[in-house]
Amino acid sequence: MSQGHITVVGSYVVDLMSRTPHMPKPGETVLGGPFRMGPGGKGGNQAVAASRQGSQVFMVTKVGEDQFGKDALQNFTRERIDTSYVFIDREEATGVALIAVDDQSENMIVVALGACGRLTSADVEQAEETIRNSAVVLVQLETSLEAVKKTLELAQKHGVPVIMNPAPYQKISKELLQKVTYLTPNETEASLLTGIEVTDEESACLAAKVLYQWGVPQVIITLGKKGCYYYNGRNTGTLYPGFQVDAVDTTGAGDAFNGGLAHALAEGQSISEAIRCANAVAALSVTKPGTAPSMPTKAEVTRFLQQR
Repeated sequence: MSQGHITVVGSYVVDLMSRTPHMPKPGETVLGGPFRMGPGGKGGNQAVAASRQGSQVFMVTKVGEDQFGKDALQNFTRERIDTSYVFIDREEATGVALIAVDDQSENMIVVALGACGRLTSADVEQAEETIRNSAVVLVQLETSLEAVKKTLELAQKHGVPVIMNPAPYQKISKELLQKVTYLTPNETEASLLTGIEVTDEESACLAAKVLYQWGVPQVIITLGKKGCYYYNGRNTGTLYPGFQVDAVDTTGAGDAFNGGLAHALAEGQSISEAIRCANAVAALSVTKPGTAPSMPTKAEVTRFLQQR
């Protein structure tokens, strides 16, 4: 595969994040802080992760006609992400994510999708030429399923490999999964998709085999700091261990992984090299606070891998 650009079809929301000593119980008010606001959304985060690794990235999303929407366009431009297909919704506000991060660096998130939840198949169709010329297309489930379906149809029509990060979990058909080249659920999503509780390498293998039997040719189940489990129907699959780092904020680690994976595959790396790169991007992202702002640069990843 020659190095080509990446098209990310997905969400953009503004992250409103506060630290909390512990997660509030129902009805409890907790004094937390500091508060941070910044660019986010799984699609936006993954686009930034890939762009910072050196890939040319086209973003397909929708924002509101508001200050957050203007900020989104400025932010994408600053990150060298093409905004030709960032659509403006005249009625719905730009999406937001309410994020609480506790002293153990665990997080809880509520997403109000706003405009990016109204991305239509007609919007995606406008980006057909860009999808056709992509080395890799990257989608998540944090936007309308209508947009996801159209993206997969167009990618399949033009023979472009698709990475689907099935997050946040939504019920999707096997027919849709069969159009995916690389499926990248985390433990929770893999459990919800297959009904097999994924907690370790053994259960990850069982879940990956189910997804493979449903028609997904390559399954990569991310296991947090344990790394990830890769299965492509041959033998028992492979556990790629994660890199051990001091985590500050784990929000966005999955997005870092997917953006890193897309970049490496678009560059023509082998699957094992691509997963190693993705693990490094994810590991470095958790050493800084925030989501998109915590994505490492190519120089940081190269240096990190040389030291290992």
